[in-house]
Amino acid sequence: MERRTKGTSISFEDLRVYRLAEQVADTAWNITSGWDPFSRDTVGRQLVRSADSIGANIAEGFGRGSYQDNRRFVRISRGSLFETRHWLRRAFRRRLLNNSQVQEMKSLLDLLGPSLNAYLRSIGSRPNSAASKEGSPPGTPTQGRMTNDQ
Repeated sequence: MERRTKGTSISFEDLRVYRLAEQVADTAWNITSGWDPFSRDTVGRQLVRSADSIGANIAEGFGRGSYQDNRRFVRISRGSLFETRHWLRRAFRRRLLNNSQVQEMKSLLDLLGPSLNAYLRSIGSRPNSAASKEGSPPGTPTQGRMTNDQ
């Protein structure tokens, strides 16, 4: 799904926040794939599912076509981020993560949380917002807030 903004097309894949969510999900997958079967099937499965849900909900909200739906799905993404933190804590307490893995995941999550909040603030809240006045479709980030480069 692509949206036109000021003569250019963007898709959810172009969003920095989505790319960060992909990094979190891929890192979770890479870490858990080396665990023993029991750990992978319990904590690992939950960790990967919650991490995958962050980006999946960003994508779904982007494609819904309304400000309200997009904002709702970004909030769900934020909930999935907190769930991912929970499963990382469980994995750490059960000695499934080494210090390097903890630091890698923590640094990504520390970037992703504020990025999700910024993206949420950038989404217009009603049809007559700035984005709509400029001809952007509903749910597209408003001008001056969250761009592809941020």
